[in-house]
Amino acid sequence: MSNSAVDRILPGMHSLTPHLCCAGAADAIEFYKRAFDAVELGRMPGPDSKLMHAMVKIGDSMLMLVDENTSCGMLGPKGIEGSPFTIHLYVEDVDATVKQAADAGAR
Repeated sequence: MSNSAVDRILPGMHSLTPHLCCAGAADAIEFYKRAFDAVELGRMPGPDSKLMHAMVKIGDSMLMLVDENTSCGMLGPKGIEGSPFTIHLYVEDVDATVKQAADAGAR
């Protein structure tokens, strides 16, 4: 058994990483790319073409996504008819970011 040090936080990650469950995670990824210059780092499709896991990077932070799966009790905002969370995004130019997001379809 090795006594070598183990990194407890993966490179590029922070102490807290949001993991969103939503209907249409692939569409959400494309929106985040257009609206917030997200960089897709990977996705793992399931046998039913829904995403079992995906990760994007926005600024210096990671965001994980998964498609809704009612058989597992995983519901997103559409499934619960609301949203139990808020995510704060810090940017250099608020007006430019709001315009970019609106141009990408944000409301």
